[in-house]
Amino acid sequence: MKKPLLVLAITLTIVVLLYPSRAGAQLISPAKREARVQITEGPELESATDTGAIIRWTSNNPGGTDEHFAVAHYGTSPTALNQTAKSHIRLNQTHSYTVFRVRLDDLKPQTTYYYVVDSMEADGTSDGVKSAVKQFTTH
Repeated sequence: MKKPLLVLAITLTIVVLLYPSRAGAQLISPAKREARVQITEGPELESATDTGAIIRWTSNNPGGTDEHFAVAHYGTSPTALNQTAKSHIRLNQTHSYTVFRVRLDDLKPQTTYYYVVDSMEADGTSDGVKSAVKQFTTH
């Protein structure tokens, strides 16, 4: 009778150690939203090919939920930024700044594009930081 109880105790111990419950996990509440989010570096073209580009910028940590998106509004005219690209990012609440990157796909070769960047929470709430209009040319 002792052997089945020992096997059960060992099995339960292994299950508890390998499959911790969410109740035991430390959950961090959303960080306080910053009153003013500012771009501190960039935005700038990180890389470009003939059909794609990556734009990077840094801002103070906007706070709010950890789930965020880097956003670029772009087009071939500085007055018609009618295309949007979003890339997912997770904020690190312990950092005072955040590096954002957004990937633009399906671009035309040897074409000049204009863009502005912003960031937003997963629910679509903008962090209220828009850059000046910038430009780049694909290869």
